[in-house]
Amino acid sequence: MRASRSWSALAGATAVAIAGCGGGSSPTRPTVAVAHSATATPAATATTPNAKPKPPSPSFPQLLKAASKPGATGFVPVVRWHASTAAWIARTGSGLALVSFDQRLVELRLHAGTGDPGGSGWRFGPLVAGAERGLLVGAFNGGFKLSTDSGGYESYGHVAVPLQSGLGSIVTYSDGTTDIGAWHREVPAPGRKVVSVRQNLTELIDNGRPASNLDCLECWGATLDGVEDPARAALGITAHGRLIWAAGEHVTVSELANALVAARVRRAVELDINPEWVAGYLYGHRGGHGPPAPVPVLAGQQGVPGQFLEPWSRDFFAIDAR
Repeated sequence: MRASRSWSALAGATAVAIAGCGGGSSPTRPTVAVAHSATATPAATATTPNAKPKPPSPSFPQLLKAASKPGATGFVPVVRWHASTAAWIARTGSGLALVSFDQRLVELRLHAGTGDPGGSGWRFGPLVAGAERGLLVGAFNGGFKLSTDSGGYESYGHVAVPLQSGLGSIVTYSDGTTDIGAWHREVPAPGRKVVSVRQNLTELIDNGRPASNLDCLECWGATLDGVEDPARAALGITAHGRLIWAAGEHVTVSELANALVAARVRRAVELDINPEWVAGYLYGHRGGHGPPAPVPVLAGQQGVPGQFLEPWSRDFFAIDAR
C-alpha cells in the first residue's frame, strides 16, 4: 500500500503519545501518557519570598503552533486548556491528519444544519454561536445526507430520522462524554442518559479491527466521478476514551481505517466524503478578544463556507472545552 510507511511511523509515535490503550465498550476517563523528555525532573525547591506567583490560566482554549505547522509528525500537543493538553495532532506523509481529543477536558456537540436535518428546535443549530464560541476547540463535518438512508439522527429528544439497530453510532451522554459503537450492541451503555446520536453506515472499525468489506467502494458511499480516493473523514474512539477525527483530501477507505488502527482506535464510524463536505478546523481565540480564528486541519481542504461560525447547510460536530 502506498501509505504503509506513514502508518508504521504513526503507529510508532502513537505508542509513545497514546500509551496504554486496550479494549472496552464504553469510554473511561484515563490518565493519558504523552511523550516526555528523558531528562529527570529536578527536585522541588522551597518557595522563596520573592518568587513570582504563576499567572492564572487563560479563560479560553489555547491553540499551539502545531496547528499550522506542516510536515509529517506523530501526535504532538495542539490545544491546551487550564494548563493541560486537551488535543493532539498527527500528520502522515500521504496527507492524512488526525486530531485526538481528551474527553476529560472537552466534549462533543452535534449541530444541526439548515438543510440537513433542517427545521427548528435543535439544541445546537447550524453555527457555533454565543457562549459556545468562547469554549470552541475544534469542529468537523458530520455524516452523509440523511436522505441516503445511511442512518438515524436524534438530539435532545428531537428525532430527524429514526435510529437503526446495528449501525455505527456516535452517542453522547448527558455527562458530556461520547462513545462510538453499533447501536443496540455496543451502545448505548445501560443506565446512561443519551442526549444525541448520529449514525452513519456500519462500523468502519470494531474491536480494533477494520471492517471486512473495505475493498467494496460502493459500500462506503458514492464518490464524485467514482474515484477510489476522494476526501474522506472518520471519527473513532480509543479504549481510554480519546476521540480521534481522521481525514484526508485523497484517501482510500483502507488507508483511513489503517491510520485509525495505528492510532489505537477501537471503534470508528466513517463520516462524510468528497471534498465539498470534508473539513476540520481548530480555533485560536485571539487572546480572548474577537471571534475565534479558524485554522484548517487539512492542507488544501476545500473547506466549509463560514467555517462553522456562520450557518452551514449540513450537520457537524463541535468540540468544546469543559
